[in-house]
Amino acid sequence: MTDARQPPSSPARRRLEAPVAPAAEAAAKAPTASRLLKEQGILTEAENHFAQFGFEGASLENIAAAIGISRHNLLYYFPNKEALYQRVLDDILTQWLAGMDDLSHGDDPQQALRRYIRAKLRYSRERPNGAKVFTKEVIAGAPRYGKAISARVGPLLKAEVRTFERWAREGRIARVNFTHLMFIIWSVTQAYAEQEAQFALLLGKPALTERDYAKAEELICRMVTKALEPEAGQDNSAPEPD
Repeated sequence: MTDARQPPSSPARRRLEAPVAPAAEAAAKAPTASRLLKEQGILTEAENHFAQFGFEGASLENIAAAIGISRHNLLYYFPNKEALYQRVLDDILTQWLAGMDDLSHGDDPQQALRRYIRAKLRYSRERPNGAKVFTKEVIAGAPRYGKAISARVGPLLKAEVRTFERWAREGRIARVNFTHLMFIIWSVTQAYAEQEAQFALLLGKPALTERDYAKAEELICRMVTKALEPEAGQDNSAPEPD
């Protein structure tokens, strides 16, 4: 018997009250292809502006104008400059960390290091503004991205150092301070993005060429592998002191 105080629900009402299936809910929240394309255009232009002017000097108005939209429209995709800046750095770091992870899974020291150095130089050549944005943030003391660097880079750096430690125990490379080795590799490869204009100027060219990057790769690899050549009688059983 139906309770008079609660009229029976209609099929339409039941459909409205039914819980949304997880798959349908995810599909409803998934960004469309057009939104993703618009976001990527904003991120690319924002990277250019942050590389040139830094966080403080870049403006949402100028970024929006460069891609032909209003500031209000840009804020539909990114609520403020801080959020846009964080997303730019997230994308830069994600691409960089992909190369770091490859090194940790390498088996042959020389081949793994050459692949890593080549990837870092290619990154400097193909995405120089990304390297410049990241460098500006770090030079400023990483006030807006320090926690992310510690959380995301730290674990992978430790994994790389463990890989080097294993190679050293196996007698395949000399034992050095592997953390500082990685700092040096990062610095010298990123210099080809940060100082590309100076290097090209001193070489009498409008820009560095693919051959210039190949020469840099060969020399950097040679210096690193030479520094890691095992020495006769070297004790590799104990880790390098900090």
